[in-house]
Amino acid sequence: MQDERVRYNDSDLQEFKKIIKEKIDKAEKDLQLIRESFINDQNNGTDDTSPTFKAFEEGAETLSKEQNSILAGRQEKFVRDLKNALIRIENKTYGVCRVTGKLIPKERLLAVPHATLSIEAKNMQR
Repeated sequence: MQDERVRYNDSDLQEFKKIIKEKIDKAEKDLQLIRESFINDQNNGTDDTSPTFKAFEEGAETLSKEQNSILAGRQEKFVRDLKNALIRIENKTYGVCRVTGKLIPKERLLAVPHATLSIEAKNMQR
């Protein structure tokens, strides 16, 4: 009986680590841009325009800020999930489905590097 846990070899883990670090760098830059546009409160000079246009402008600005807030939250979660994937790489548990214990296919991890579930486990959740 084999008691050994299936996992990716160290060379594969290093390849995933490089990909994930690149994704974290890009995601953090994107998050910074989202935060800057969220904080950016520039006045577009609608003070002297008609009240109707100003109301539309303010409504659009509020909607845009809400959307940016939602985007920022999603991006923060994405960065956190990627950093957790780096921890799993260090623990040598990266790429192992947390439900089935089977190896998640490399293609899936390349597409979704922070995945913790195989497609099989993901489908069982539905």
